[in-house]
Parts: sequence; structure tokens; C-alpha cells
Amino acid sequence: MSSNQEEYGENYKSHLLEQYKLYVEMADKISERRQSANSFFLSVNTVIVGLTTYFTLCGISYRSIILFSPISIAGLVICYMWYRLVRSYRDLNTAKFKVIHEIEQKLPLAPYDLEWEKVEGGKNPKFYLPFTHIEIYVPWVFFLLHIFVLIIIMLKTVDICK
Repeated sequence: MSSNQEEYGENYKSHLLEQYKLYVEMADKISERRQSANSFFLSVNTVIVGLTTYFTLCGISYRSIILFSPISIAGLVICYMWYRLVRSYRDLNTAKFKVIHEIEQKLPLAPYDLEWEKVEGGKNPKFYLPFTHIEIYVPWVFFLLHIFVLIIIMLKTVDICK
């Protein structure tokens, strides 16, 4: 019996299991929030790129330049915020799963630890590629699209000024 277990008393094991369940549930909720955030940023960026591209290619006027240049720049800022949020969620999940692995050392079975072992710790991309490794590039794809739209706006502006 460990000193924690002795100090805690006879309910130690049942309370440990309940805390483990609660903590795993919290980790799942973080993943749900992460997915909701990704859906939000994906939607916002799709709308911004779609609208600015459509109106830029349909015909640009000085009014369009004044309106859509700042919107595209805002899209760049949103992409950077999205990227930072993805990294933040990744770091938070990494910490949460370290805690889960530590708790599992005190349980009869360690399913998350075993699962991580089975996927070779995410080190073999041919076998398993962690979601974050893909997810981290999506904001940068939209970032490049926003830059592309800004370049089109600038080129069209030069044509208008001639």
C-alpha cells in the first residue's frame, strides 16, 4: 500500500477510479472544444476567402479595395490566431494525457498507455499520424489563400490606376 493510499483511507481505489473517469471525460471535452474551434475558424476563413475572391474577380473598384483589403488582412490575423489555438490545444492535450498515463500506473489496466504503445507513440507516420500533425497546416493553407487574394486585389488596383 502506498503512503497516499494509507493516508487517504479505504475509499482510495474507488475515488481514484472516479477521478480517472472524470479526468478522461475532461480530456474528451477538450477535444470537442478543439473541434468546435476548428469548425468555427474553418467556416470564417471559407466565407472570407470565398467572398473576397468572388467580388475581386467579378470586378474591382476603389470601394472594393477599401472594403476587401482589410477583410483579407483580418483573415491573415484570424489564421494566425487559429494556428496558435491549435498549438495551445495540442499542448493542453499532451499535458492531460501525461496525467492520464500517470493515473493509469495506479490502476490494474492502462488502456491509454497501451493504445499509445500500439501506435508506436505516433513516431511512425505510415502507421499512425497524430491529428495535430495535419491540423497544424490548415490555418497556413488559408493564410496563403488570403495572401493570394491580397495579391489579386493589388494587381487589379494597379490596372484600375492606369
